Amino acid sequence: MSSNTLAFLQNFYTDVTLYVPAEAEPAGASAPAVVAEQAAELPAPPTTAAPLALPLPAAGAAAPPVSATPKLPSLGTMPARPAAAEPAPQAAAPAPVQIPAAAAPAATPSVPPVMQVTFSTQGSRADGVLLLVRLPHEQFLKLPRNVFLNKMLQALGLVMADVVLVNVESHLPVALVNLRRELAATQIIAFGKNLLDVTIRNTQIYEPVQFPSLNLSYLASAEIDLVEYDVSLKKRLWPGLQAMFLR
Repeated sequence: MSSNTLAFLQNFYTDVTLYVPAEAEPAGASAPAVVAEQAAELPAPPTTAAPLALPLPAAGAAAPPVSATPKLPSLGTMPARPAAAEPAPQAAAPAPVQIPAAAAPAATPSVPPVMQVTFSTQGSRADGVLLLVRLPHEQFLKLPRNVFLNKMLQALGLVMADVVLVNVESHLPVALVNLRRELAATQIIAFGKNLLDVTIRNTQIYEPVQFPSLNLSYLASAEIDLVEYDVSLKKRLWPGLQAMFLR
């Protein structure tokens, strides 16, 4: 509904103007007037309260000293902050101690393996006739009853009690000096190879050898097990025995 129509209806029914159409503001009207009106409607700012009147000291009384800075309430004695612990100085590395080298033990002369070869014996006759063998211990213990050995000794005018049986307990030969520490070895019949150290390089089987510097007569033969059942070996052994014992 237009503003003119509304004004007409108001006059027609009530003769009272209820609405007046807004007139156009003249050109050039300044906006500050509206701002001034709006500012007038704003509530006035509160006025600053008057300072409280402090009571004046009586005449002749000394005025209390005024502290430049307000005194704060005591919060108690605060513990002093511990000073940072200084790192302990590192101990200097000890100088290496020069330890004198221990005196090297005197070198012990090496013992030849031959000197360590052990042997076992049967019989105690000290006439110096030895029968040298290399047999298992059980078989060695049976030699005194061996038929072949007893007949051989009988042919030489001896008996089993006249000789000493010696069993070499190693594949190495026994040393003559070790034998002579216990036995009077002057005539030796060896049934086997490499049984006596001083005769390894200069003896032949079934050929008796004399060692005048050692006061020794030596005859090498095949093993007893071979000679006992082989007539040809017995025939080869007999001349050597005669040359050693029946001269």
